[in-house]
Amino acid sequence: MNPLLALRDALYFFSHNLLAIASLCLPLVVLEAVVQQQVTSQVGLESAMPYRLLVGLLFYPLYTGALILFLDARSQGQPPRLRDLLAASLGLWPRFALLAGLSALAIMLGASLFILPGLWIMIKLSFAEFLLILRGLGPLKALQESFELTTGYFWPILLCVLGVMVPLWLVDWATQAGADEQPDLLYGLLLYSLNGFLQLFATVVLFRLFMLRSALPAEG
Repeated sequence: MNPLLALRDALYFFSHNLLAIASLCLPLVVLEAVVQQQVTSQVGLESAMPYRLLVGLLFYPLYTGALILFLDARSQGQPPRLRDLLAASLGLWPRFALLAGLSALAIMLGASLFILPGLWIMIKLSFAEFLLILRGLGPLKALQESFELTTGYFWPILLCVLGVMVPLWLVDWATQAGADEQPDLLYGLLLYSLNGFLQLFATVVLFRLFMLRSALPAEG
């Protein structure tokens, strides 16, 4: 599993399907940004985190689930209809939202101990969403299977994830700083939306890693 090749393949796919991905996901990303902005303005930035997590659990499974279904269809050479992907994603929302909540809780608990345990858990759970969407596993089973699939491939996945997430974390930091310093609501909305859309690339990269790992023999 070569992380550089995975990044290259994911970048190629993302750039060549940018319009379709934007059409599928961007409306929900922007709507999420609007709701996040309203929540923050109502409760204040310091108290907004729990509410922002709940908003994320509402929207994230919808556009991420649709994107994963799109990636799977395109990898099989199929031209899926966007409305069908969104409809399928909506049907998967309850299980996906539960999975996302459990994953976020596990990562936050690990991060509360120290940064490295949180990062380790994030990598070990990185395939859970694909296992739930594409293989039909339940949330707990998907988490367990993700731990098993990533065994022996932690470092390649970590390098690939950091190659994507570090720039995104910097964008997120700039977004938060800009939101604090810039009272213009449209400016803040654009920053939130840009950050949310760029994070879709991380899903494309992880999907490529998942496909590469699935093609390899099982460990042990």
